[in-house]
Amino acid sequence: MVRGVKEARDGNPMFLIAIIFSGTFSWLSIGLIYVVTEQNLFTTYLPTWHFAVGGFLFGLGAALNQGCGVSTISRLARGQLVMLATIAGWIVAWIAFSTLMVDIKPNRYEMPVAMQYSALIVGSILIGLLIFRLNKATQILWLSMLAIGFMAGCIFVFEAHWTPSGLLKDVSFYVWNDAEHLWPSAERFMLIACLVLGMLIAAIVTQSFRLQTAKMKRYLWHLGSGCLMGFGAVLAGGGNDTQLLVALPALSPAGLVAVLSIIVGIYTGTLLKR
Repeated sequence: MVRGVKEARDGNPMFLIAIIFSGTFSWLSIGLIYVVTEQNLFTTYLPTWHFAVGGFLFGLGAALNQGCGVSTISRLARGQLVMLATIAGWIVAWIAFSTLMVDIKPNRYEMPVAMQYSALIVGSILIGLLIFRLNKATQILWLSMLAIGFMAGCIFVFEAHWTPSGLLKDVSFYVWNDAEHLWPSAERFMLIACLVLGMLIAAIVTQSFRLQTAKMKRYLWHLGSGCLMGFGAVLAGGGNDTQLLVALPALSPAGLVAVLSIIVGIYTGTLLKR
């Protein structure tokens, strides 16, 4: 998403637009669960100040970190050890938030299921028609992004808190508060282990794995960036992966506010870096 904002700033918004709509087809897997069990896994919330502030802080930290949540893990799998400082920043922020015990309880926004899925189906058809009118390179971009969103939807059905940052957050809260009910299930650890293993294999196959260290100044920079991302993710109810692949496809007003705020935060962060 950081790259998408940079390209949009330079006059090429297509990559960012494809990212924003990447979760369009996630309703296929989540909708199947609803048909079988009548359980709607999509949750929507009303927008409040903390979604806007949290999104901005997360985007600002992601821009300074030069990567969002999953991309941080991906870069670490490619040998960039400085990403360990970013992850440490996430943990510091979550522990600080847990200590402050900031009470954040967003209000649910109940949308009729028929209206929700009708809008998603119509939107999917329109995007499908649009893709066929694009050139081949742009078609590949869109199909790749939509495939990522669909696969993320499948993982979400299996484990709602599938992201690496979500696992680390629960582990941090468990260790700091000694709250036994927060300890993640074994399936979550196995899922993240397979995710990191897949990233590592991809890095080796593409010959992009390079073990890299950095000066202390860069570690401190990424530690601060990680803290911003951690605070932002707690305030907004998740980072860009959660907002793009879960909240936005659910047509959550709060998710829309968070995504727009993340974009503004990333744009601000890129200006600061320049």
